[in-house]
Amino acid sequence: MKKSTISGAAFACVLFGFGGASAWADELAQAPVPTPPAGAPPAGAPAPAAPGPAGPAAAAPAPAAPAAPTSPLIGPTITGPLAIQLPPPKYTLPLIGDVYFDGIGSGLFQWQNNPFPGNRAWQADLSNGQFFVQKTDGIFQFYTQFGAYSIAALGAPYISAAQATFGFGGVPANGDLWGWFPEGFAKIAPTDNFSIQGGKLPTLFGAEYTFSLQNINIERGLLWNQEPAISKGGQANLTLGPVALSLSFTDGFDSGVYNWVTGSATWTINSANSFEFVGGGNAGQINIATLRTPLPQNNSYLFNLIYTYNSDPWIVQPYFQATHVPGNASLGWSTSGSTFGIAVLGNYHLGGDFNLGGRLEYIASTGSKATAPNLLYGPGSGALSFTLTPTYQNKYFFARAEFSWVKANSVVTGLGLGPNFNGDSQTRVMIETGILF
Repeated sequence: MKKSTISGAAFACVLFGFGGASAWADELAQAPVPTPPAGAPPAGAPAPAAPGPAGPAAAAPAPAAPAAPTSPLIGPTITGPLAIQLPPPKYTLPLIGDVYFDGIGSGLFQWQNNPFPGNRAWQADLSNGQFFVQKTDGIFQFYTQFGAYSIAALGAPYISAAQATFGFGGVPANGDLWGWFPEGFAKIAPTDNFSIQGGKLPTLFGAEYTFSLQNINIERGLLWNQEPAISKGGQANLTLGPVALSLSFTDGFDSGVYNWVTGSATWTINSANSFEFVGGGNAGQINIATLRTPLPQNNSYLFNLIYTYNSDPWIVQPYFQATHVPGNASLGWSTSGSTFGIAVLGNYHLGGDFNLGGRLEYIASTGSKATAPNLLYGPGSGALSFTLTPTYQNKYFFARAEFSWVKANSVVTGLGLGPNFNGDSQTRVMIETGILF
């Protein structure tokens, strides 16, 4: 393994990204608060007050309704509309204290045209068979997540549960993704507004999370493909009034080489509005390429700007993303490449147990076809996507369907979609159903 080298200029550029915003800052605060009816706001955002029942004129005021329960959970963060039912199961263990135990079991069925090699047009699979065990109070806390999962992302090969969790059915040299224990960390919280943690951490980047249960849509988007998902390392967190700050030192795309620095900041304006900025990247270089460690992306710098509006019946989340990979002939490209993307994610609570989610995004890449790294479908390529996801959840049971479409442009031969990597479009239809407990 080649030892990474850190340049002062690159390190300064990464630190400039600190002050950013993070999806994980929300995850540190709390898991989602399911407020009947279904369609709870994202984690960390206070639920809007429920209007009281109208009474007869001149009648004495009715007693105040009990407040909706708040979640004690550290994770997993769930944007919505899916929600873990509260209160979660709790067990008191000797010498440890209160420990929460919950999980998900779900499967999916999909059809797609123009499938990638190793994928089929029709496919059924386990999407989640995971358990979450966590201690959420006191100076010492922890979060563990274990089990099986699959990964479906737009415009990319579908990664089955067997391959993602155990490396079965994929390219042997690439192995699995994050194994049967994808996330887990210990946390020291000496005060309510400061903590440090270390282990296998969810990324600070992006508006979408790694596993299907956490997002409005079943599949992750085109912008998500450019971001690290899970990293090993350490992280410090500080809350100053409405501002939450995090700074992490990790191995980026789970490469095993620790030279990624990432900073984030989240400004909660009020119960319905927040801004996030996150920035960082590789302060050296790493010549490692696996299924979970794409070579160009793992040598990149990333920046996100995310706005969230969350007030029932709406969740609206537009965000901007920029990435840059410097030229590096020793890694296989002599000139630099970049991507610029914008996405709008949204969910509308239709009433009762029904929600309608969607996503629209566009991403473009730059660079010379002959000398720049491939970050999409060849240097200079771009892609547009549209996703629509109706969701039903009643207590523990949920079911949702999804239609998605990806259209690529300026595709470089041999780097596109489909069985021969020459396609420029892909359509998928999915159904996912299961229980959250």
